[in-house]
Amino acid sequence: MTGIAVLGSTGSVGLSTLDVIRRNPGQFQVEALTAHSNHSLLLEQCREFAPKLAVLADSRHLPALEAGLRDADLPTRPAAGAAALEQAATLRDAEYVMAAIVGAAGLLPTLAAARAGKRVLLANKEAAVMSGPLLMGAVREHGATLIPIDSEHNAVFQCLGDDAARSIKDVQRILLTASGGPFLDTDPGLLDRVTPEQACAHPNWDMGRKISVDSATMMNKGLEVIEACCLFGVSPEQIEVVIHPQSIIHSLVQFRDGSTLAQLGNPDMRVPIAHALGWPQRLDSGVETLDLLGTARLDFRAPDHQRFPCLALALAAARTGGAAPVVLNAANEVAVEAFLGFRVPFTAISAIIEAVLAECGTGDASTLEQILAVDAQARICAGETISGFSL
Repeated sequence: MTGIAVLGSTGSVGLSTLDVIRRNPGQFQVEALTAHSNHSLLLEQCREFAPKLAVLADSRHLPALEAGLRDADLPTRPAAGAAALEQAATLRDAEYVMAAIVGAAGLLPTLAAARAGKRVLLANKEAAVMSGPLLMGAVREHGATLIPIDSEHNAVFQCLGDDAARSIKDVQRILLTASGGPFLDTDPGLLDRVTPEQACAHPNWDMGRKISVDSATMMNKGLEVIEACCLFGVSPEQIEVVIHPQSIIHSLVQFRDGSTLAQLGNPDMRVPIAHALGWPQRLDSGVETLDLLGTARLDFRAPDHQRFPCLALALAAARTGGAAPVVLNAANEVAVEAFLGFRVPFTAISAIIEAVLAECGTGDASTLEQILAVDAQARICAGETISGFSL
């Protein structure tokens, strides 16, 4: 059996990953599971999968996990903190690492997995946004394999075929599709009144709260443009974002001979997860095959950058490069957290990001030390900017 570590096992991608593993008995051995603070769900997962290591990012909940494992008489070793997360990502018996920790917190363990030569199943787009050249350099230097899990990037990966390095030379343009989120047709004048619950009510996908808000602002698509540049070695000018409300076509690749290839499927993260776990073979994902007759129609439109200013900010950061993507990501994480905490209105998210980019969005961020320093400074700046907003 193939050993796997699931980083972020209690989140939506982690739960979907374990579901796919469950549906393919005898193929995978779960070696490590990690969570931020949900010790009760992590304990349930340990009872089912009996990993060697269970890690909590938040050490305050470690005693509860330790007690639960002891009472259940499980062989799993409990641990907590950033160093333990990196240990989970580099376990010798875990050939695959599902990198599904949300946000910048996933950067260091993802880099550690790449440096350990693992098959990295990348669901943490922020790691690529913050440290794209560094991450891809680690993949090449240490013989790791990186397969994207975001449905859009996994679709591009599938369209490029088994020899992506050769195929990418013939690519004219990559089209990343976006559902448009819950506010695609909402009167822009009403957006300052939307609640976190409304922003998290995605019409097609079941995602965590932070990613759901990113979808509502379309920041997720901007981050995906930056990630695509990193993963596939293309320029921002070669990528186009297209609104596709049905979320059936996950991305398209247009080649210089006039051909356009697309990957289609029902909107369920288990599809790209199963693809990455099985590649180059195919596994059972538990997702029904797409019913084209039932789908009936596929619609497309260009994104409105006035309605979605976060997308415009992200595209500008992609073109600027350097520290800009790091600052963009940090400011967005802080702004979204403030919105979810009812401290700023929905429309303030883009304004906060724009202000932080203007103040500290230039400079170099090529080394890990520089990336972490820029990230920390941008978060401080975002916190100070938020203090100027009120509901």
